[in-house]
Amino acid sequence: MERAQVHYEVWTRRKVGASWSLELATEDRERALETAEELFATGKAVAVKVAKETLDDESREFKTVNILTKGDIKDPKVKEKKETLDALCVSPADLYTRHARERIGRLLHEWLNRQRVTPFELLHRADLIETLEAAGMDLQHAVQKIAVPEAHDRGVSVHELIRHYHKLIQTAIDRVLSDHKRHAFPRIDEEGFAPACERLTGEPERVYLLGGGVARHIGKGETWSEKVAFLLDLADAAPQAPAARTLAFQVLETSLAEILGSRAGLTDLLGPELDLGGNLAAMTRLAASDTVDLLVGVEPVVARMMPVLKGPAARLANWLEGPQFEVVRAALAQRVLRELTSPRRLRPDDPAGEINILRALAMCLTAAAGKLMPLEQVQEAFAERSRMLVRSDFVEVYLGEDKNALEEVEALLWLAENITGAANKRSASRWIGANIAALRFERDVRSDSDSPAIRLTNLASLQRGVARVGLLAEELAPIQAKLGEVAGWVEADAHLVQLLGRASAPLEQRLTLLVKLAAGETAPIGPVTERARHEIMRLMRAPDARAELAHHPELLAKVRELLQHGGLAA
Repeated sequence: MERAQVHYEVWTRRKVGASWSLELATEDRERALETAEELFATGKAVAVKVAKETLDDESREFKTVNILTKGDIKDPKVKEKKETLDALCVSPADLYTRHARERIGRLLHEWLNRQRVTPFELLHRADLIETLEAAGMDLQHAVQKIAVPEAHDRGVSVHELIRHYHKLIQTAIDRVLSDHKRHAFPRIDEEGFAPACERLTGEPERVYLLGGGVARHIGKGETWSEKVAFLLDLADAAPQAPAARTLAFQVLETSLAEILGSRAGLTDLLGPELDLGGNLAAMTRLAASDTVDLLVGVEPVVARMMPVLKGPAARLANWLEGPQFEVVRAALAQRVLRELTSPRRLRPDDPAGEINILRALAMCLTAAAGKLMPLEQVQEAFAERSRMLVRSDFVEVYLGEDKNALEEVEALLWLAENITGAANKRSASRWIGANIAALRFERDVRSDSDSPAIRLTNLASLQRGVARVGLLAEELAPIQAKLGEVAGWVEADAHLVQLLGRASAPLEQRLTLLVKLAAGETAPIGPVTERARHEIMRLMRAPDARAELAHHPELLAKVRELLQHGGLAA
């Protein structure tokens, strides 16, 4: 009972200063939020809001709470509305436009999903129309959802607009039923697809008529994947004559785009076992299979993360490499970018895997930029996703509770290396700096069971890693200095430099180890490197040092270069 008392409304503002229009009313909170995010991200609205409507049992009135607002939400100045009865759709042909089909898809979302059909099929199949009419209130509710906000926005009578839409819908229904009865739609199984396209090329309503034949043909498919397979079969059989071929792919692309535009259709095609990250990887491979295949051969992370396409998905990827289905390819790419900027996790139970899949997607989409979408859009999408990866809720789960301080810093460096955006890099540097400056880091490094030489080598690797992740100079310098300071304490605890300088090993061997320390190869730049340089100077002053080093000219040259670089005399 409680669920029936609450619903969610998605309101949009199409342009600055316009009034709010109701796009969707549903009891599904997640669907309302996702619809609002999609409308705003695709630029179809300059502002969106999601309102939670709760029915008061006593007053029987709805209480409204906005749970999401984005964009220009300030109410415009009230202008005098002019009475007009010109509806947005005035003829049956208006229902077949892309925007009208998108609206039908939103208004009849649940019914279409139950039937496993798209608005394209509904508008061309008599059997689906009869099923919808017999369904009860689905069609009536859809009319009310579109008529009420439109009437409010344009200042016209709601009842008059409802009567207008009922008349328009009935005219469209009668048209489809009549054309079905007189066999105006081609029977592709009997006639063949290419002959049907060539026959209809000269018809004024050729797109509508061929659409009826295609909708009937793919209606045999019980799953979305089967429908895609039927469409690709028709693409294989398309005529070669330019006019007929253009007509064929115009109709096929419309139907295919609607199937791939639905979450259920895409999930069935790519596989229900994929999480969001896997879906985005599969969509990227679908839209840019040639680019992804090249990267799979040279980038291990891409080879691991990008799923292999099978069945109709693999066939479709081959088609999308060519000039056909350009709209489908572009729509897939835009959907990938839109999902990247959504708040949903790519790998909900695997934060490390989320970084890896994001890295693979970044490589593939950047390489395919230009063909699929502008590079600027790719960079903006990854900057937005990167912002989510440096938030405390993600970082805390990513680090977990089983890593020591050194492992946590190494994990943060990997995170910083795989995010983009100056602000996100700054956030990553704060995480890294805070962990290195913590007492726990110093304690874990100094008390580690590994030898001092190994610990210094690990710290040197960290220092080089920090320099590699692209932090700003003012953020990088304090972190590197702190690593050098910690390394200085580790060396001081063990007196490593002093022990190396006074060991009984040959001079050449001792100098080789000290040179590696002084050069920052086996210790971070800082106090340890300075101590190593001074120890090298002490050894070089020994009477027999130069004579012994004469037998090792390469080492002598390296020592001189090192000391000169450090401002010391050789």
